[in-house]
Order: sequence, then structure tokens, then C-alpha cells
Amino acid sequence: MPKAVAVVGATASGKTALAVALAKEFGGEIVSADSRQLYRGTAICTDIPSGKWKSYNNHRRRAYVVEDVAHYLLGSESPGHPLTLVEYQRRAEWRLKEISSRGRLPILVGGTGLYIRAVIDNFTGPEVAPNHDFRNRLEKHSTAKLYGRLFKVDPDYAGRISSNNRRYIVRALEVQQVTGKPFSKQQGQGRPQFEWLQLGTDRPRNELYRRIDARVDWMADHGLVEEAQRMFRRYGLDSRIATSLGYAQLAGVFSENCSPEEAFRLIKRDTRHYARRQLTWLRRDPRIKWIRGNSQAQGLVRRFLG
Repeated sequence: MPKAVAVVGATASGKTALAVALAKEFGGEIVSADSRQLYRGTAICTDIPSGKWKSYNNHRRRAYVVEDVAHYLLGSESPGHPLTLVEYQRRAEWRLKEISSRGRLPILVGGTGLYIRAVIDNFTGPEVAPNHDFRNRLEKHSTAKLYGRLFKVDPDYAGRISSNNRRYIVRALEVQQVTGKPFSKQQGQGRPQFEWLQLGTDRPRNELYRRIDARVDWMADHGLVEEAQRMFRRYGLDSRIATSLGYAQLAGVFSENCSPEEAFRLIKRDTRHYARRQLTWLRRDPRIKWIRGNSQAQGLVRRFLG
């Protein structure tokens, strides 16, 4: 069975920097497992690292290259056509296998727990067709109210996803409505596709919060307000991308319900809350080896690869 490495952790914990270092050391290429970094035009809000697009093999393969390391599923999708979990899983698995087939080390990197688990554990889900009447009835309710409803009927799944991810919330409620069973109880596992080493980027809580605050300050200084305005103008305030952490808080600025200063204070607060949820979910998995520092990670990967 081919081997692969996953680098997981909270937002702003240093996952990307560690993954790039590992890729350089062990001949790897990176596949993103961040549900927001998938989308074009979100570089500031989602902290996509600076890089350039490059084509290989007569344009048959295209990658976003950061520090000479190829990245995939990063800024590659249109915000107007959000991927489902199944679509993401299929694309990620295909790319990981393609990387491995060239003798390179596949490295999955991100903090979206559901995406990570779907790929590593080869999720299989319920075959339930969309129920448009049911979805239309949910439209009149706020995302917060729907999340509260999901938490009552399926707290396990609610704990895995963002409380702002309306698409996932509605889908889980839809499956529960049709089948009478919680969505989380209907997710199975297929045969493993890889032998995995999972590394978690561990930082003291106060250091992580300082890094989050510094990142949000950087976003404010480098045009997040203008980026959000472009997204809202093109895709609308009710689009999925508009609910992303960072954009959602800035919506109040354009409706004149809050000042930019208040919006950025809320982004810092909500990002800390999101980081706590990420860590709570990830720490449930005993397979993750939590590390502090590149040298420790490199030692683990070296032993894993033999």
C-alpha cells in the first residue's frame, strides 16, 4: 500500500510551513484539505500562500507552486460552484494517487476535519437525493437556528462542521429527515487507499491566539475589506463563500451595521473559537501525532518511510 502524510491542526498553527518543509526534504507534493482555500479570489481571507501557477507534461498537469513545491486544490475552484464533500473527496483521492504514481510523497494539509477524515478513512455516505421542498422550507430560517436544530438531532456531526456552513447543515438535516437517522451514523468507511502518518501542529494556546491576531491584522492591512466587497458584489451576501470566516463578519460593514474595527475584532474572536473547535475535533483521533517543531516531524516521517 502506498504511503502518505497528513499535516493537520488549527488555523494559524503553522501547517503550511511545516508541509512545505517536509515536501522539500522528502520529495513531496501537497494537496489542500482546507474547505475555503479551494476557491479562487479568496487569497487574503483564507491566507493562501504566495505562489505561481505552473503547467507540467504539456499542460496535462497544473499546480500552484509555492517555494518550488507543487500544491493542488488550492485556489482552483469557482466560488459560484461550491464542491460537495463527495466531490472534494474524489478530487483529493485522485490527486494523491497521481502524486504517488510519479514516485513522489503525497502530503494532505489542512484544518477542515471533515475533509481530512473523508480522505484518510475513505468515507462512504448515504445515497439520498436532494429534497427541494424540504430545502425550500428551511430557507426562511437563519443559519444559526438551523445549526441549533442540527445540534439537537445530530450533535456528533454538528461538532465536526462550522456553525456557519449552511450547505453542510442543510444537507445533514435533509438526510436525517428522509432516513430518520442522524447523518453521522450513516457515514461508513471503505478500504484504505494509503498507509497514513498523521502529524498535528501543536502550539500553546496563548501563542496560537497571538498568531491568529497577527494574521487578522495582516489581512486588514493587505486588503481583506476590498476582497470581501468583490466577493459580495459577484456572488451575493447569501452565497456560501459569503459565510466564510472573515467575510461573514465584514458583511455588517457594508450594511452599515458595524464599523471595520468592530468587524476585525469579531474576526479575531470567531477565529479563536473556530481554532478551539478544530482542536477539539482533531484531538479525538488517537492516530494523530502532535509535534512541535520541524525536526521532530522530519524524524517521524523518516522512520515512517523507512
